[in-house]
Amino acid sequence: MADFHTELHEAHTFLKEHVHSASAIGIVLGTGLPSLGDRVAKRVTIPYREIPHFPVSTVETHSGNLIVGSWGGHEVVVLQGRAHYYEGYSLRKVTFPVRVLRMLGVSVLIITNAAGGLDPDYAPGDIMMITDHINLIGDNPLRGENDDDMGVRFPSMNEPYSKALLLTAEKAEQELGLTLRRGVYVAVPGPSLETAAETRFLRGIGADAVGMSTVPEVIAAVHAGMKVVGFSVIANVNIPESLTPAPIEEVIATVRKAESRLVNLIERFLMLLNS
Repeated sequence: MADFHTELHEAHTFLKEHVHSASAIGIVLGTGLPSLGDRVAKRVTIPYREIPHFPVSTVETHSGNLIVGSWGGHEVVVLQGRAHYYEGYSLRKVTFPVRVLRMLGVSVLIITNAAGGLDPDYAPGDIMMITDHINLIGDNPLRGENDDDMGVRFPSMNEPYSKALLLTAEKAEQELGLTLRRGVYVAVPGPSLETAAETRFLRGIGADAVGMSTVPEVIAAVHAGMKVVGFSVIANVNIPESLTPAPIEEVIATVRKAESRLVNLIERFLMLLNS
C-alpha cells in the first residue's frame, strides 16, 4: 500500500504541474469513443506514457491520453481510453487513473463503454444507461490492505450509479428526444467473448449488457466518494440460438455510428448539472 500511495502522489504531483484548476467532472471513454475528447475546449493533452505509473492500454481506439479543458460549462478531465484486467493489469492498477482523478478534485464520474447486448429487445447502436452492475471478473480493486483516508473498508454498493445523476441523464434524454435503454451491466474478465451457454447464464442472472471493463472503476470511484453515471453503447446483440462472431472492427464501426448521440447526451447532461 505504501508503494501504491507513492505512485499515486507522484502521478498527482506531475499532473498538478499541468492542471492548474480543480476539475469536478471526470469522463472515461471506452472502446470506439476517443473522439468525444475532441469536444473539450481549451484543452491540454497529456499522453498516459508521460504520466508516472499510469497504465497504458494496448487496445485499438484507446488513445491513451488525459485531456484537461472545458465542456458543457464545466472544467473536465477526460481519460481517452482505459486499461483492462485482460491486458494483464491488476484491478488496483486498472483503477489507478480513477484514484488520480479523485486527487485532482473530481467528484462526478461519467463512465462509458462498448458492450454486448443480452436483452433480445436491444439493437446495435442503442445507448443504455447503467442502473446497476454485476461483477464477474473474479477480483475486486479493493482487495488487500485498506487505507481509511481513501475510503471505508466496506463501502456500500446500494447505489453505485447515482440516482440523482440518472434523473439528470433522463432529463437530458427527454430534452434531446432520445430513446435510451436502462439496464444492468455485467463485467467479465475476457478477452474471449461469451459462449451461447454463458450468454444464457448472464441473461438468466439479470444482466442486460456484458463487457470487460467499467465495474472495477465504479467500485473504486464509489469507494473514494465519487458520484457515478454510466452509459453503454450496445455494439452487438448476443442471441444464444444464433450466436455469431463480433469482430472488433464491427464493434468499433457500430459504436462510432452512435457516438454523435452519446456526445450530445453527455453535453446536455453537463449543461443540466449547472441548472
